[in-house]
Amino acid sequence: MTDTAASTSRDQLIAGLQEDLAREYKAIIQYVIFSQKLDGARYMDIAEELEVHAHQELDHAIAIAKQLDYFGAYPTHQPKPVEVSEENEGMLWADLRAEDDTVANYRTRIQQAQDAGEFALAEVLQEIIREEQDHQIDLASALGVVPDPRGRKDETAKAS
Repeated sequence: MTDTAASTSRDQLIAGLQEDLAREYKAIIQYVIFSQKLDGARYMDIAEELEVHAHQELDHAIAIAKQLDYFGAYPTHQPKPVEVSEENEGMLWADLRAEDDTVANYRTRIQQAQDAGEFALAEVLQEIIREEQDHQIDLASALGVVPDPRGRKDETAKAS
């Protein structure tokens, strides 16, 4: 690999990590809001779980910020646009869509890290994606949907 290819790879990796950090900020905000706004007996267990998710997303944000600092990049301070809803199911669907997007992006980032020879970063990201996939499962279960094996959820496919 030439120096230019390595530099471009590293620049792409940094840009991707900045986007990942912005998605983590978005997740923190949504989980904090929704964990408090979900109401009704049916949603109490998932509301408590969303509080746990918020803490985990903060841990992910710190891990990504550390990696950006390691690369000499100043971590972004802007979250991705936050999706809000007043309806319980709307809140959970917003979180599930965000988790689907996050998992897809982390898959790309892991491959970029491996291609760039940043194997320790790939391992950090693999641990993060494991937790993100757990979030997907929690949300899909609360919504009663069947996860698509490609990582997308179908709002019309209810679990039987």
